[in-house]
Amino acid sequence: MKILVTGSSGLVGTALVRALGRDGHMVCRLMRPESAANNEVKDGFNVAWNPATGELGGAAVGPDAVVNLAGASIADGRWTAERKAVLRASRIDATRVLVEALAKMNVRPSVLVSASAIGIYGNRGDELLTEESKAGVDFLAELARDWEAEALKAEALGIRAVLARFGIILSREGGALAKMLLPFKLGAGGRLGSGQQWMSWVTLEDVVGILRMAIEKAAVRGAVNIVAPQPVRNAEFTKVLAKALHRPALFPAPAFALRLVLGEMADALLLSSQRVAPQAVEKTGYRFLHSDLSAALKSLV
Repeated sequence: MKILVTGSSGLVGTALVRALGRDGHMVCRLMRPESAANNEVKDGFNVAWNPATGELGGAAVGPDAVVNLAGASIADGRWTAERKAVLRASRIDATRVLVEALAKMNVRPSVLVSASAIGIYGNRGDELLTEESKAGVDFLAELARDWEAEALKAEALGIRAVLARFGIILSREGGALAKMLLPFKLGAGGRLGSGQQWMSWVTLEDVVGILRMAIEKAAVRGAVNIVAPQPVRNAEFTKVLAKALHRPALFPAPAFALRLVLGEMADALLLSSQRVAPQAVEKTGYRFLHSDLSAALKSLV
């Protein structure tokens, strides 16, 4: 298959491009004009992509599938009005022009797999959340809702749209786990706030496996929660991580201190509770590589 990928230099994109290349697919990384154009990919190549105008290089013609992973990092800096505008533009506006570009193709792809996040559900306490659960009302929830709405416009073009709602991705290559490790290694790790908030996690290996399945299986469409089947509370996650690192977990971070340092972002990313089930994934028969947190963290750290 010929597969176009945006956001190919990120944590998920890098791993996915590598896996697709190993599978023998032709991978075209859609690169912004300011990005380096000489970083070639095995079994693929870079294609010029201007998310401001939607202009695509000629080599993008005739794709079988498109994976849209573009988006500025949620966790890089406080959520000022300016930062929120960047987060929205890098997701919503970029997805809109991407779908418009696909509409202009004479031969359109059969599927668009577009990133989203379980942040769409907002802070929901102990409620068990599936793909049918309603969206929340905070900034992250509204961001994900509007992001998904743009991707779903591909359906009107005859393109199957899959909305990949990512949970907390665990990987030795970076992401959330890398940020968690340092304080624990220094013996200063601990629960966040009350520790009662649910964390819906998934390993990078399973993220890649589920995305590959979503590309290939025509029956997969709409929202897909990409999380492991066993979410845990933050206090339990902290305990398991400390044990895997052979370190204590004695220094909890009070909610007020997190809010003082991070502002609105603390509530949305660290203190929010989302107990999410991978209902759509399990219906496909996909077998998770890592469904137990303790085993997953031991393999990673």
